[in-house]
Amino acid sequence: MSVPTRREAARLFRSLDPAPWSVNHACAVADVAGWLARAAGRNGHAVDSAAVEAAALLHDADKTPGGRQPGIRHGEGSAAWLDANGFAELAPLVRDHPVTRLADDEEAGRLFAAPLEARIVAYADKRAGQRLGSMDDRFASWRRRYPAGPADPAPGTLTGKRGWDQELGERVYQRALDLEREVCAAAGVEPGAVSRLRWGRRAMREASR
Repeated sequence: MSVPTRREAARLFRSLDPAPWSVNHACAVADVAGWLARAAGRNGHAVDSAAVEAAALLHDADKTPGGRQPGIRHGEGSAAWLDANGFAELAPLVRDHPVTRLADDEEAGRLFAAPLEARIVAYADKRAGQRLGSMDDRFASWRRRYPAGPADPAPGTLTGKRGWDQELGERVYQRALDLEREVCAAAGVEPGAVSRLRWGRRAMREASR
């Protein structure tokens, strides 16, 4: 198994014909995840930064025309695409990144028990939409876009399930804050000090040459 370089990961993502917003999001998540991985390494944790960066850049492969996996939930679809394309090592790092995983006790437990690399990718996704923002900003955006909760398509369906009542929505938010505390503690920083590297856009430009 191999981990693609930054340029190789960018070229792979470009090959999936992503929308401009998807490119912006992938770059933001990869930049934030890379920053966190480096900080965690400096803080004494053994972190595979290259795997974190590649997985973060490709975490939404299943939301692109070229990476879509019909009948498979988001996250699991990206993992399936990575596995099928020779990057099985990255699949567990993207499988449970969607915020919808935090609505289910078992799936949330699986994420919190996952290697630090997977938790970094999941947390970076919750801090970066089109740019780095706070957890509150990200959740406010989700609430505006999905008043009843984000869709989480089940296998064999197209429409997915919605229905976060106030109690479940608050539970998801609190679990996201728990994830934030864990990852930031590993990185040795406060949430407000989280930053981003600046390699994603450059790698995308180089991949298009």
